[in-house]
Amino acid sequence: MPQQSQPAARRPVLAVAHRGDPYRYRENTLRSVGSALAAGADAVEVDVRLTRDGVPVLLHDATLERLWGDPRPLRTVTLDQLDAVGPADDGVPTLAAALKAVAAAPAAKLLIDLDDAGPAAAALAAVTGLGAERQVAYCGPATAMLAVRALAPDAEIALTWKQPQLPDRALLADLRPRYVNPPFGLAGPEFVAAAHEQGLAVSTWTADLRRTMRRLRRVGVDSITSNRITVLRAVLDSGR
Repeated sequence: MPQQSQPAARRPVLAVAHRGDPYRYRENTLRSVGSALAAGADAVEVDVRLTRDGVPVLLHDATLERLWGDPRPLRTVTLDQLDAVGPADDGVPTLAAALKAVAAAPAAKLLIDLDDAGPAAAALAAVTGLGAERQVAYCGPATAMLAVRALAPDAEIALTWKQPQLPDRALLADLRPRYVNPPFGLAGPEFVAAAHEQGLAVSTWTADLRRTMRRLRRVGVDSITSNRITVLRAVLDSGR
């Protein structure tokens, strides 16, 4: 009798920490990044914006209001002025400092989230200046990722996508992303299967409930981003 084919081995799902470990430490700080790495994150997603003097730093919001009660927009603040915002490991770090922190965990990556094309050149300069290209990936909307691709032909890209249908083939051909990156509500079995048929991996965000993490793993996503990296790591390692 012919041998029955064996089922394909399940690909490991990457655990990505959203802005570090924000349930334990302030998001997008070195303390939060370090906590996520210690918890076993395969990658740490961080948001990058520019100071008034053009330095890429870790901050999601346009202002300092939500995290530090300071209403100033980041674009009006120089790097030197940021030194007064929080202690060294709990203030607004430079992208370079975050890259150095991740370099100490060579199996992990820093996932740089760019909301628009503005910080792309400065972010890439910081990465190349430290020789960190292999330990970095980029995510964001098409405009930002096209700017990254124009500057870095070999960069690993996750195209953030908020539509139920995959991007058109022309955009995919120009961008050449490794991942398509929808919010978890769009990452159903049909979406995932269609992406895999086109050779795209699927990363998804931001799943904080165990049942959501398990569902995403069942439908075959390749990467899950969570604010609860310890919980996500346990779910993925449990095999259930």
